[in-house]
Amino acid sequence: MKRYANVNWNGSLTNGSGRIDSTQSGALGDLPLSFKARFEDETGRAGTNPEELIAAAHASCFSMALAHALAQNGTPAESLQAKAEVDLQPKQGGGFEIRGSALTVLGKVPGLDEAKFKEIAAGAKENCPVSRALGAIDITLDAKFA
Repeated sequence: MKRYANVNWNGSLTNGSGRIDSTQSGALGDLPLSFKARFEDETGRAGTNPEELIAAAHASCFSMALAHALAQNGTPAESLQAKAEVDLQPKQGGGFEIRGSALTVLGKVPGLDEAKFKEIAAGAKENCPVSRALGAIDITLDAKFA
């Protein structure tokens, strides 16, 4: 299975701009990209950036992996609210690097105690394909009941 996204960029890094033109599903399209959106605008309103998209992918993948693991345990989730916060920092010698992804999840899982929920969530964190792809960075997890 393969998925795709199309991006168009014009100009230099700092003065240029781009757009995510489309994705295979059509869910993302006509989204602005720029140096300002990635490195200067802390509000996140100037456009999207790769780190935001990685965070969305990580939170989505983790949620699905956790939902599956909970169902396999015989305790399907009533609801899961997951967030991933990707940390982009300057690196020594110049440039930037992604240093980590912090996952948080609030779950409503009837018939399951919080300790077991945390254990299952930790397994889902390790086994979700996006976590595996992000193996070069630190991934943390804060799992709680809602």
